[in-house]
Amino acid sequence: MLVTGPNGAGKTNLLESLHVGTQGFSPRTRTDQQLVRIGAAGARVALAGDRDGRPLSLEVTLQAQEGKRAKLNGAPLRSAEQLRAEVSTLVFTPDRLAVVKGGPAARRAYFDRTLARLLPGRAPLPLEYAAAVGQRNAALRRVAVGVSTRDAVAPWTEQVAALGAALVESRCEAIDLLAAGFAERAGELGLPAAALDYTGEPPTTAALEARLERDLERGATGVGPHLDDITIRSGERELRTFGSQGEQRLAVLSLLLAEAEVLVEQRGTPPLVLLDDVLSELDAARRLTLAERIGRVGQAIVTATGAEALPVEPAQLLEVSPGIVSAR
Repeated sequence: MLVTGPNGAGKTNLLESLHVGTQGFSPRTRTDQQLVRIGAAGARVALAGDRDGRPLSLEVTLQAQEGKRAKLNGAPLRSAEQLRAEVSTLVFTPDRLAVVKGGPAARRAYFDRTLARLLPGRAPLPLEYAAAVGQRNAALRRVAVGVSTRDAVAPWTEQVAALGAALVESRCEAIDLLAAGFAERAGELGLPAAALDYTGEPPTTAALEARLERDLERGATGVGPHLDDITIRSGERELRTFGSQGEQRLAVLSLLLAEAEVLVEQRGTPPLVLLDDVLSELDAARRLTLAERIGRVGQAIVTATGAEALPVEPAQLLEVSPGIVSAR
């Protein structure tokens, strides 16, 4: 599906609403109030479709006094974020280039979200590990100011080591699932020998204890997967430093396409793919390659300022003007 309209018409808002309606949160902000029109008391997204030939309905409502609520096929969910376990949605927006060009924190966050989709049984690991590091850091600071003893740090050291090792293993497993597809899709788009390398070792209790003095001085845990990175490269070139913005865009798109393919293999149901302003900086050959590829990953919704940006005939063409979406 191709969605066209001038800049500022609301194309990105349409994709954002689809993400909220299928995932329970916005890809742009974690502040729900920003999703409500100025002056309005609340907002609602209702979606209807089918999955494997069966009807599927999703609903998310936001109310100032009541918070966020969601329903799946008419049944209330405990939290809107439960939708993520039911429907897979992948999104590209221009700010996703931070996955390649940004700092390590952006890549860790991206791959931890990918981990949650590809290995749902281990989805809680990043939060559990972060909580353990937070508790250890708090214990370190209490020792440093003399209100606690080093013995109080030890249990959290063991927790950080155990959860950190599990998180590193899970990240590496998720990256292994993506690696072949990432290299193939990137190669098709003109990014040769693309690869993903995990930089970091599983923390151990011995390693954490060996640097206890330094951690006490800093009041922070100085080793573990909260400091690791993932290198995204083409051949020997690290794309963060030595890739053009066009190559960085291709890398992010290749990651998304690779994940979509893994999800189809795992679940048998393709994800919803949302691509905002994805074609604007690609040359004609790469636009054609990308258009042909996204036509194979399931339902994809692409935005552009004009229909000529997509070099293939879309299954459906929508035009957005402020407050109105119409079929063409």
